[in-house]
Amino acid sequence: MTSPFGKSVAFPPRVGASGRMMWSEGEDNIRESIAVILKTMQRERVQLPDFGANLGAYLFEPNDAGTHARIARDIEMALARWEPRIALEDVIVSPDPASAQNAHAAITYRLVATGAAESIALAVPLGAQ
Repeated sequence: MTSPFGKSVAFPPRVGASGRMMWSEGEDNIRESIAVILKTMQRERVQLPDFGANLGAYLFEPNDAGTHARIARDIEMALARWEPRIALEDVIVSPDPASAQNAHAAITYRLVATGAAESIALAVPLGAQ
């Protein structure tokens, strides 16, 4: 039986004990896909110049509510466009309590195929306050 979530080369690409490329499937494949989308700058991929969330563009932005709102919007737009296997529920971006140079993004979503709730968190590098 094939997975309703798909299957692709694991990210980051790696070779298994058998000497073959490792594959990713199921919920892991979706989490890896989300990570790729969020870590990719727009225009980084030649054949898909609009791919990615473009979060690296915030590197020298202030760690304030306006920046947090723009980051949340970019995450929502990128995931809605590039990851159809999830239904985004919430994106909350706030100052990272561990680092004044980072914002913390908490993303909650449901898997379309099963309705299972999932969440991921990510640090977005910014300038200092």
